[in-house]
Amino acid sequence: FIRLCLDKILLQCVLQSRTLSGADAINALRPFYFAVHPDFFGQHPKEREVNENSLKRLNGYLENLQKPGFRSLKPTQLTFYVRETEPNSSNVQESFSASGFRAVSFTLRTRDLLSTVLDILNSCSLSTEHIQSLNVNSQPHKQVKSTVNRPIKWDKTYYSFTGFKDPEEELEQAQRVETTLISWLDDNEAIAVKKLKKSLPLRKELERLKLELSHELQLSDIRWQRSWGIAHRCSQLHSLARLVQQRPEVLKNVKGHTLVFTDRSGMSAAGHIMLGTMDVHHHWTKIFERLPNYYKLQKRLLFLEDRISQLLGGIQVIYIEELQPLLTLEEYYETLNSFYNKLHDSRLPFHPRSLRGLQMILESDRYAPSLHEFGHFMIPTLCDPEALQWFIFAKAQEARENLKRKEEMMITEKMLISTSTEKFSLDRLYKEPGVSSAQMIDCCKRLLEESLPYLQGMHLCISHFYSVLQDGELCIPWNWK
Repeated sequence: FIRLCLDKILLQCVLQSRTLSGADAINALRPFYFAVHPDFFGQHPKEREVNENSLKRLNGYLENLQKPGFRSLKPTQLTFYVRETEPNSSNVQESFSASGFRAVSFTLRTRDLLSTVLDILNSCSLSTEHIQSLNVNSQPHKQVKSTVNRPIKWDKTYYSFTGFKDPEEELEQAQRVETTLISWLDDNEAIAVKKLKKSLPLRKELERLKLELSHELQLSDIRWQRSWGIAHRCSQLHSLARLVQQRPEVLKNVKGHTLVFTDRSGMSAAGHIMLGTMDVHHHWTKIFERLPNYYKLQKRLLFLEDRISQLLGGIQVIYIEELQPLLTLEEYYETLNSFYNKLHDSRLPFHPRSLRGLQMILESDRYAPSLHEFGHFMIPTLCDPEALQWFIFAKAQEARENLKRKEEMMITEKMLISTSTEKFSLDRLYKEPGVSSAQMIDCCKRLLEESLPYLQGMHLCISHFYSVLQDGELCIPWNWK
C-alpha cells in the first residue's frame, strides 16, 4: 500500500508539469469561445440558446475542476453549434442545422484542465497548436494527449483501503446506466430547491419592478430576448426605473408597446422597443426620442407587406420572432423592399385572393423555398420568382392542412401545459424556443403518466438536456427516458 501511495505521488509530480492554470485554460479555449459564443448568433435564436446553456454547464465543469480536493466529476454531455461553413471529419456526433452551422455533441469525462481543454478543441475540430505556447510541457500535442489520457490501472486494494471512488469504475457505471428522469431528479432535486429558495427574494423584486414599470409607462409587456439570470434582469429594470425618474418626458411615446431587453437598441421587426443591455442611458434616451420616426417607418412597412400580399394572391407576410433572426425595423424594411421590387418586376400571374388565408415569412439565409410544419411558407429573399410561383401552387393545399393542424396543436399544447402544471403543483412550466409544439406535447403526455412529487413548487423547463440553472430552474430533455 505504501508503494502504491509513493507511485501515485510520483505520477502526480510528473503530470503537474503538464497541467494548466485556470487563466491558461481560458486562453487556450479562446478559439473555441470565438466559434460558439452566443453573441455571434444574434440572428439565429435556436443556436444561440443552445450555445448559451451549454456554455453555462461547461463553465461549471471547469470551475469544479479547479476546486481543491475534488475527486471525480460526473460525465457531462454538451452540444454546441460551431460557426463553420464546411463539415469536418470527427469522431463525435455531428449534424448541420438549417442555418448551416455544425452541431457538435461530446461528453466530458476528464479530471484535469489540460485534457479537458484538448478534448473540447479536438471535438470541435479546432487547432491545438497554440497550447504549446502556454505554461505546459513543450512536447508535440499528440504526445501530450496520449500521455495524459493513457490508462492507469491502480490496484483495487488502494480504493478499498482509502475509501476513494475508483474513477474507472464510476465511468464504466455512468456509461452502462442511461440517465433517467427519476434518477436525475433524485440526484438534483435538493440542489434545485436550494437555488430556488435563494432566488425567491429576487424573483419577488423582479415581479414588483416589472408590474410597477408596466403600470407607470402603460406598457403591453416587458420581455428578455436571452435567458439572463434573475439578478441580471432586476439590474436591467433598476436601470430603466432610474431613467424614468431622471427623464420621464422621453418615455411618453412608449404607451401600449412591448419593451425587450436584448443585445442592441432600436425597434425590432415585430414592432417591439429594444433596449441593448450593454448600452448606457444616453443610448436608450435616443431610442425613446426617435420613436415617432419608428412609428412612421412601421406604417410604411405594413403598407409594403400589403403590396407584397397583393402580388402573391393574398398570401399574408408575417414575422415570427421565435423562428426568424432578430432584425431591426430598418433591416426588415430593406428586406421587404428588395423582395417587393423583385416581385413587381417579374409580374407573376397570381389570381387575386387565390392564396388568401396562407402565410409566408422572408428569410435572407436560404436559397430554396420550403414549407414549415406549421403551414407558413419560408421564402428566400433571393428566390427565383418563377420557381417561387410553382412551389406555392404545388404546396398550397398542404400549407392549408398544416395551418389547421397548427391551431389544433397549439390548443392541445396549452391544455397539456395547464394540466401538467396543476397535477405536479409546478410554479411554472415552459419550453425553450428550440423545442417544437409536437415535442412539447409528447413530453407532457408522458409526464402525466408519471408520479413526480419532486416537482412540487418547482420551475420546470423543457429543453434538450438535463441541467439545474443558476436560479433553481430544472431543465429536462423533451425526450426524457
